[in-house]
Amino acid sequence: MAIRKEIFTDAELIDSLVNETRSDAAIRFMYREHFELLSRYIYNNSGNEQDAEDIFQEVMVAFINLIQAGKFRGESSIKTFLFSLNKNIWLNELKRRGRAGAREEKYEKQNVQEVITADVAMELTQTKSELMKAINGLGDACKKILLLFYFENRSMKEILDYLPYENEQVVRNKKSKCLKKMEELVRGNQNLYRQLKNYLHG
Repeated sequence: MAIRKEIFTDAELIDSLVNETRSDAAIRFMYREHFELLSRYIYNNSGNEQDAEDIFQEVMVAFINLIQAGKFRGESSIKTFLFSLNKNIWLNELKRRGRAGAREEKYEKQNVQEVITADVAMELTQTKSELMKAINGLGDACKKILLLFYFENRSMKEILDYLPYENEQVVRNKKSKCLKKMEELVRGNQNLYRQLKNYLHG
């Protein structure tokens, strides 16, 4: 035998909720009568099925609290009032999500940038340290030429004042040989080799 679904007028709904008589049946009636309309508004305004369910629950709680507090004056139908509640609660939720999303996006960008900056700084420090180790293994002449040229930005002519070579061309040739030797030393370390090519050859 099928269970008869109770039907309520607006006045009967209010009476049931105020006096808490047949309140479960009253809530089921409101769900049957109004959920589809209210959920359609949510779907049409960036919401999904879960949003519609959650907001409807909030609407019901808010409506029942207003009824029991005597704040529903009956100036509009319950259907219109529920739709207005549904709209306001959902728009506030969208605003909250928008602010939260903006804060999260800003934080995420800042966090990523900080991580990138830290990683780059660490990589540069590590690379420079490894390059210095490689340079130290080249011998005094190569070490002096490369340090003067790449780390102190000395010209070939200035390097002649520090080292006993005949002319700038000799220094240039010596630097080229030192670089090749250094590249051979670090070739096994692909990351350092790539950094060396970028750092020394621009």
